[in-house]
Amino acid sequence: MFCPNITSDATMIFNRYIGIDYSGAEVPISSLKGLRIYETYRLAPPCEVAPPKSPRWYWTRREIAEWLVAELSAGPPSIVGIDHGFSFPLRYFQKHGLPLDWPLFLDDFQRHWPTDDQYTYVDFVRDGIRGNGAARSGDSRWRRLTELHARTAKSVFHFDVIGSVAKSTHAGLPWLRYLRQHLGSRAHFWPFDGWQVPPNTSVIAEVYPTLWNKGFPSEGRTRDQQDAFAIAEWLRLNDSAGTLSDFLCPILAPADREIAEIEGWILGIAPTPPWADLKASTRIQ
Repeated sequence: MFCPNITSDATMIFNRYIGIDYSGAEVPISSLKGLRIYETYRLAPPCEVAPPKSPRWYWTRREIAEWLVAELSAGPPSIVGIDHGFSFPLRYFQKHGLPLDWPLFLDDFQRHWPTDDQYTYVDFVRDGIRGNGAARSGDSRWRRLTELHARTAKSVFHFDVIGSVAKSTHAGLPWLRYLRQHLGSRAHFWPFDGWQVPPNTSVIAEVYPTLWNKGFPSEGRTRDQQDAFAIAEWLRLNDSAGTLSDFLCPILAPADREIAEIEGWILGIAPTPPWADLKASTRIQ
């Protein structure tokens, strides 16, 4: 289905809204039912984006990354919500002696977890067949500050459970690096590149569709389709209502904001006071 490019409200930040439901299954060139993209413009409801024409029925992780590079390079200012973790808890940085620098984190992670290699499963790295995951492991008890605020979000190291975000995160992080390398200043990785978004710039942000997917009628969509739909529609509706800018600059205590600039933040999570109830277990040293 074609999504018409309808624009009407000059007060809106973006022209296009893209929701991606992610999957860390199999390898980057595997066609996966769990990989879905929905997009919408300012006045149109979201519709599903079909994968490139091929014998495969579904998207691959590589195809999604290549599609995003092409679309964000040529298209109007867009905001992209992707359903996997964008960074790790501070405990991970401290355990491995890493600088508190997100681009360097992506480089270091990809060296140890080369899950963008076309024949590498996440479990190959976990099992020591590829890469060196043992040197860059985490603990399923560690949670990011944003996950504590989200309440139901699982740790990015919590593998082998239903609804695990760990596998999709470990599969997706090297592709964020790919996007950053190929898009440069055309894409703003929120909040790592700053909480304020430059004018006429596309944004790529972490989202958690569980927060929104039950708020929209499913209309026959599968769970993966509904998640991608809900991301795109939530982004569009909040930009139309003038509230998206508030979510892009959440009110955080100064120490928590400093943490979020390394650990990342789930777009749409509003901090819940009192602050003391959700203090991170480890602060920036």
